[in-house]
Amino acid sequence: MTGKIEDLLRRVEEFHPRTAAELEEFRIRILGKKGELTALMEEFKTVAPELKRELGQKLNNLKQTATQRINLLRSKMQEEAAANAAKIDDPTRPGSAGSLGSRHPISLVKNQIVEIFSRLGYTVADGPEIEDDWHVFSALNFPPEHPARDMQDTFFIEKNPDILLRTHTSSIQVRTMERQKPPIRVICPGRVFRNEAISYRAHCIFHQIEGLYIDEGVSFGDLKQSLLYFAKELFGEQTAIRMRPSYFPFTEPSAEVDVSCNLCGGKGCPVCKGTGWLEILGCGMVDPNVLESCGIDPLKYSGFAFGMGIERIAMLKYGVGDLRLYFENDVRFLHQFDSALD
Repeated sequence: MTGKIEDLLRRVEEFHPRTAAELEEFRIRILGKKGELTALMEEFKTVAPELKRELGQKLNNLKQTATQRINLLRSKMQEEAAANAAKIDDPTRPGSAGSLGSRHPISLVKNQIVEIFSRLGYTVADGPEIEDDWHVFSALNFPPEHPARDMQDTFFIEKNPDILLRTHTSSIQVRTMERQKPPIRVICPGRVFRNEAISYRAHCIFHQIEGLYIDEGVSFGDLKQSLLYFAKELFGEQTAIRMRPSYFPFTEPSAEVDVSCNLCGGKGCPVCKGTGWLEILGCGMVDPNVLESCGIDPLKYSGFAFGMGIERIAMLKYGVGDLRLYFENDVRFLHQFDSALD
């Protein structure tokens, strides 16, 4: 054991770090809870009683020497760093350009979607993230027993079960219909919340963008043509769409919209699960009950609504395989969008 102590003492005295990180790594390796000195202390417990006095003194001396040596090296490196920071080699030399940030991929896609629909006459509407039951559920024709009201899906405010974090931006559509007479043509982007387990394909926080168009004589054909224009503008002129019957409490009839897979050209690949299609949004004609709840005459006016997850669109557009990357603020991921258009 004496040989081990002397060898460690020699390495401490001869150590000359080049960086602060190297010094900290050495400190942990020698003095850390799982370091070499701790291992020697454990070995010391098995030493014969007659040797404990001599070896104990050597261990204490080793610990003191190592601590003093590391503190001295740290102080010296800090002084050198301060001196270098104050020293200017050439005051006429051009400065280094600062690193510029970039738009987050969610913001890039949101801005692009808003810009596309603005060409069709849509304006942006906004609303609160903390909402009440009326604007999130009741006004949208959700029956009292609908599973979306359950705690499995919704974050309710504990002291007032009528107050909750909005689960979709459809609440903005309700507020718009309450304060504005038709014609109405709005796009509603925003953050929404659902009580879901976080994984590569789901998160408790995500972003939606929904659209609403109400006027006299609005038809399902208008809805289909608007979404076809949107898909071609976002994914390319070669993009096709298909609409599958679906159900939503606030629209009737309702449909799910798929776009042709832009990765395989519709031939089938792992991303589209061999179907050649990718689901991007839900839509439908606004239910007359919803119009009536918001004070709009369903006999005079009709309209359509649609909604999509921005993360889903961004995943398809940029080939992102894990939804959690959007929320981790890893600069290596974000720097990939430095050259993307705003």
